Amino acid sequence: MQTNSPQNGDLQLLIEQITDAIVARLNGDGADQEKMCGCTSECFNRCPERMHRIVDAGAARIGLVLGQTSSARDWASLIDHTLLKPEATDDDIRVLCEEAARYRFASVCVNPTWVRAATCNLQGSGVPVCTVIGFPLGATLPDVKAYEARRAIFDGAREVDMVINVGALKSGDDCLVEHDIHSVVEVAHEYNVTCKVIIETALLTDDEKVRACLAAKNAGADFVKTSTGFSKGGATVADIALMRRTVGADLGVKASGGVKGLDDARKLVEAGATRIGASVGVKIAQEAAGIKSNGSAALQY
Repeated sequence: MQTNSPQNGDLQLLIEQITDAIVARLNGDGADQEKMCGCTSECFNRCPERMHRIVDAGAARIGLVLGQTSSARDWASLIDHTLLKPEATDDDIRVLCEEAARYRFASVCVNPTWVRAATCNLQGSGVPVCTVIGFPLGATLPDVKAYEARRAIFDGAREVDMVINVGALKSGDDCLVEHDIHSVVEVAHEYNVTCKVIIETALLTDDEKVRACLAAKNAGADFVKTSTGFSKGGATVADIALMRRTVGADLGVKASGGVKGLDDARKLVEAGATRIGASVGVKIAQEAAGIKSNGSAALQY
């Protein structure tokens, strides 16, 4: 991967400046960027202070995850194989699970009504079931989301992706947003279940994206996630970089919505994503293996 090109370097610098300015303003620090480092773009590649901050944000770790020679299995291990369409049938879920077991995806992601069926279909495969909470609007009450998470976990879910209260965030009620997230995180962690927080980036300003990520981090979440896939936009490289910069190396970052193939996935991973949510997981794995979409060639793991 060419992660040090001028274009990528300019994007990283821009993301740094935006994020640092927003966080400084949220913390009431009027000095913003200069107080943190006083660096300019000319010294960017030579400044130990700034380079350490980038490493702390996970850039080096993420940049080394996958290279041009990575196998289909490497890519599959980052993908939540997803089917959240309301018209999905029992047969659709069975096929989804068969594909997940074959390609060894990170998980399958299904609506709560299908968690038990997916768990049964995947028994013995080693692939966990992920489900969505408060989906897709995030406008239900915290205790309702907590119950929904607990019920899904009882049915076999090992990961839960919850949608934040977007309206509360846009109203400036960050305490409610954090409480809402923590309500689900508390239930998830009681059972050793991973909790991802969907912030729905397409509906937010950069300032709101940073605040949402900080609320998720403060609430103890394991991941922040871009999108439901049901709003007006999905994952972008700029949003992933901003989210990674905000949460640092402590949390995972999941890119979802609008991922069409390996090229999209690669760009998102280079920007800082550690998980990809996609309905085209098979296509990505096949492209990584260098085979056509008919799957006629054997996968090389």
